[in-house]
This record gives sequence, C-alpha cells and structure tokens, in this order.
Amino acid sequence: MRIKHVVETIDISSGGPARSVTFLIRKIINQNNNISIDLHTKDSASPIISGFNHDKGQIIFYNKKVKFSSKTFFKGNEENKNTIVHIHGLWGLMLQKICRISFNNKLPYIVTPRGMLEPWSLGQKKIKKFLAMFLYQRRNLDNSKCIHATSEMEAINLRKLGLKSPIAIIPNGINLDEFPNSYPQKETRKKKILFLSRIHKKKGIENLIFAWSDIIKQLKSNWVIEIIGNGEEEYINKLNILIQSKNLDSEITIKKPIFGKEKILKFREASLFVLPTYSENFGIVIAEALASYTPVITTEGAPWEELEVNNCGKWIKIGVDPLKEALIEMLKKDENELILMGKNSRNLVEKKYSMEAVASQMIDLYEWILEKGEKPKFII
Repeated sequence: MRIKHVVETIDISSGGPARSVTFLIRKIINQNNNISIDLHTKDSASPIISGFNHDKGQIIFYNKKVKFSSKTFFKGNEENKNTIVHIHGLWGLMLQKICRISFNNKLPYIVTPRGMLEPWSLGQKKIKKFLAMFLYQRRNLDNSKCIHATSEMEAINLRKLGLKSPIAIIPNGINLDEFPNSYPQKETRKKKILFLSRIHKKKGIENLIFAWSDIIKQLKSNWVIEIIGNGEEEYINKLNILIQSKNLDSEITIKKPIFGKEKILKFREASLFVLPTYSENFGIVIAEALASYTPVITTEGAPWEELEVNNCGKWIKIGVDPLKEALIEMLKKDENELILMGKNSRNLVEKKYSMEAVASQMIDLYEWILEKGEKPKFII
C-alpha cells in the first residue's frame, strides 16, 4: 500500500498542519511495514523536517522550476494499483490540481479540510470561496472517497454544507515521546498564562487583552501573560498599541515564535494556556498544552468540550465577558487545584490523543478505502 500525502507547506512557521502531518506519517511507517508514504509539498525556507530517515517514507519538494503534473506525481499503473492520495487543506492551486489528477487516474483520494470549511473560515474572503466552491471545490469534495474531520463538530459543519462523501472523524495526534511524562516545575515567581499559536485575528487575542484589562489588579498581581507566535507585523504592532493603551506593558508581552524543545518548555512552565479563538477545526496547541500538564481555557470555536468533562480547563462562549469570567475562576484556584487539573490534562491526551492511537485509526481508514478491511466505527 502506498499513500501519497499532499500539503501546501511543511515550513516550521506554518502552524499545526506541518507538525501533525509529518508526525502522523512517522508513526504510520513505524507501525506498519506494509505501508509506504510519499509526502508531496512545496519548497520552503525552513521545512520542519527534510526527510523521515526511513526506507518507507520520503518527501518530494516542488520548486518553481518543476512544473506540477500527473507525470511528476504518478509513476505508472503498477504503482498506482494500491495507492491512496491524502490531501491536506483546500483552495490552493496545487491541491486543486491533485484532486483532478487523482480523479482522472481513478485513484481514491481523501480530503482533510483542516478547518477551512468551518463557518468562520468560510466567512473570510466569502465571495472568492463561494465561487471556488461553485466552480471546483464542491466537485472535488464530492468525488473524494472520504473526507477526514478532526472532530465531531467539524463533521457536523461539513454535513451542513450538503457534502455527501463518507466522513471519518479522527483527531489530530500528539507525539508524546516529545513531552516528558513527569509533572513539570511550574513558574511560581510570576505564574504564566500562555498563548502560543499563530498571531492572527482569528485567534481572538484582542479579547484576551480586553478581558485581562478588566480584571482587578489584586487578583492578577502574581500573573503575567506571554503571547508567542508569528504573524503579520502590522497586526502585531496593532496588538502592542492596544496593550500600551491599557497600561498592560508589564503584564502582557508579545514574543517571537519558538520551536522544538524550547516550545515544549514554555508549555510546561505555564500554569494556564489560553486560546480565545473564533474558529479551530481541532487546535493542536491545545493538545500540546494538555500533554504538558497545563490546564486550558478555549472557546466553543474549538471542539474541546472535553476540557469541562475531564476537569482540565474551561470551554467557554466566544467573547470578552465569558473569557474574563473564566480567567477569574482560574486565577482564584489554589496550587493543588491547578496541579490536579494539570494531571487530568495529561491523562486525557494519553487516553485519546496519542499519535499511536491516531495512526492506528488512519491505517484502518486506508485499509477500508482499498477494501482490505471492515468499515471503521469512526466513519459516518
């Protein structure tokens, strides 16, 4: 069996998909010797990895000099007999071409929308996306053998769009090997609230600043907020001006993105992680925070009701007031309560979001598509 994964970029600055796709491929080829995987992606300045160090996995980078066509993607009918194409994302010309090439070559393909069909995302550049859906995107999705959603909430939204293909609900996974399994030493001199993600208006960072400015100083005197990530300079400047206008310079700082072990250390030293997002199909940073024994506050824009069910955070409505109330509740908790929530956080990830569990489900999906296995229960 050969799986051809396709994603626009795996640049280290590009966010969740670059990490989740590459980690998933690593686990699959390590778990199943009968699967070979090619990852097709565009050249970038700083790819998260340059290879898989495994004879069953390779990365094919495309630069501007290489014209993308069926000849560069497929090598012949013999190879294609047991091949599946797995496309991550939408809208991009490269991804649209691969849908068409796969269909014309009678190859089954899976589309993982990566949140690009969520209501908030569809509301951005609405006219362009409406035209794209009308001209080619709906056809590409309906021709797919399966659509992969990372949460039940995303699957529901896909059905609301009238899409007919089977939907596989498989969450993104966490490579727990990278996250120490011992409870960390949390910062105590000044407890930290962490936002670590792409700095974008979709993430609701203004709501965090407004909510924090409205909390009395006595309650938050022993806390600081670190906002870490990459984003457009103009938008970051706008956030810094807002912080200054609220006289929060000593309480909220915006820092450049960090990666690897340094990033995991940030997750582990924080006492609370906050993602006040307007829309996420999954939110890999939430799972990374939980794996680091760090409780989370996020919104109903992300599919994380489990935070409440498992006592490892708050799942709130979008907006300043709900965020303010959740922050106040968390700030009032004593150290033992925060430790318990942190341990609950790690337990949830180990139980449901380990990359091993996710890779096993994805293998079951591939086998079903090639009629080598029973229909998995996670397909609706």
